[in-house]
Amino acid sequence: MRPFTPIEGATHTAPATPGDLFFHIRAEREDLCFEFERLLLDQLGSSVTLADEVAGFRYFDSRDLLGFVDGTANPTGHDIGSSTLVGSEDQEFAGGSYVVVQKYLHQMQPWAQLSKDEQERIIGREIVSNVELPDATSGQKSHKTLATIVGDDGTEHDILRDNMPFGRPGHGEYGTYFIGYSRYLWVTQKMLERMFLGDPPGMHDRLLDFSTARTGAVFFAPAPRTLSELVQAVQV
Repeated sequence: MRPFTPIEGATHTAPATPGDLFFHIRAEREDLCFEFERLLLDQLGSSVTLADEVAGFRYFDSRDLLGFVDGTANPTGHDIGSSTLVGSEDQEFAGGSYVVVQKYLHQMQPWAQLSKDEQERIIGREIVSNVELPDATSGQKSHKTLATIVGDDGTEHDILRDNMPFGRPGHGEYGTYFIGYSRYLWVTQKMLERMFLGDPPGMHDRLLDFSTARTGAVFFAPAPRTLSELVQAVQV
């Protein structure tokens, strides 16, 4: 594992921000998330200092605030484990997952001024049906294409995106909190490099013209077995 490395493109930058612990709290009811966080922080007390706190929500049929369905390319079924959990290649940490998080703030008015066709070309999907548009064979590529990672052997590597929209309309704040779980950290790193540096270089993901990354960090979510061993070690 390595810290999040800033990615400085010609136009946009993915910053690195410090953080030691990341708690991803999720439930069908907001009050349960609130209560769990309250109890958690009570237990941690003065041993931690809060660096960031974001409360997300489900937006219509799993859409982001830009209007598109988010997480469409997520693995399903048995592919979830093989895409997100460390395997026999690193036996000591098998069952864990690398987690990359970023907070993006959207420029909603400039985005709304684009035509529907232009928005769809940037994302690479139809906004209503969520049907994929054909990949560009050259020149400017869509967000969907740049976020698709294929290894040297031709294998496509998926990550599990658990992104959540967040916002405060009264403060003009609209965003997406990106949470990506992956078996291999290099997959998410490569995806971000393609977005911010461009492929070909210089042709960055045009979504970044309307979404600014404000944070960036890497964490490792240990397997339950590893967490139990850590607890036992502390109690000895």
